[in-house]
Amino acid sequence: MDVFSSDTDVLDNTEHFGSELKRQIAEQSILNYYNNIDFGDAAKPEYSTFRKAMIGYLNLQNQKKLGEKQVITIIDYSLPSTEKRLWVINLKAKKLLFHELVAHGRNSGNLYASNFSNRMNSNATSLGFYITGETYTGKFGRALRLDGQELGINNRARERGVVMHGADYVSEAIAAAGRLGRSLGCPALAWDNKDEIIDAIMNKTVMYINGSDFQYDAKSLLLNAEQAFETLASRGFEFTRKLRSL
Repeated sequence: MDVFSSDTDVLDNTEHFGSELKRQIAEQSILNYYNNIDFGDAAKPEYSTFRKAMIGYLNLQNQKKLGEKQVITIIDYSLPSTEKRLWVINLKAKKLLFHELVAHGRNSGNLYASNFSNRMNSNATSLGFYITGETYTGKFGRALRLDGQELGINNRARERGVVMHGADYVSEAIAAAGRLGRSLGCPALAWDNKDEIIDAIMNKTVMYINGSDFQYDAKSLLLNAEQAFETLASRGFEFTRKLRSL
């Protein structure tokens, strides 16, 4: 039998699978999902980054922290600020909604972000998984609050005032000049379609901020692949199916 069969009778009986077989099917399911997303003409996020984002998504969904929207935002700060490094993906439709420029914190680096912090007044980006909150109107106009989900990594985001907002220092023209301007730690966007992005991701969707930091990968409890694979197995290896009791 092909261990990656999509036969629902087989997949619905995952309690009979060994852990290694579950792992193999789960890994293949994530890869297949990635390959089936319609990215149009946009560059795809690196598969390794997408895989981590989906592992965290599954773990947060298992914790019942997410809303009804099946949308994920991936920001990859291992890329330079001159590249579009934010993706918003509709997981149910398997379709890219937005692919945009995004700034990082001024104390995280210049062209690249290499330093990350959860400290107050650090003016640096925090890595990891966030759940999007509510909107408000402040000095940057309409902005979106973010709640970090990882203790010691990004859990002080709301306290620090880390939000998604528009900024004059983010644009194609500025990127073409050498690098974007930098924020005080917020994922700042160009004004063009900032509100459309906020509307798409607000109210308890996942945002995953990736960066070149092996310490984060080792510390993050939300990157627990075994736990995520159990969750995926409980859903017949379908990302948009409702959870069954584990």
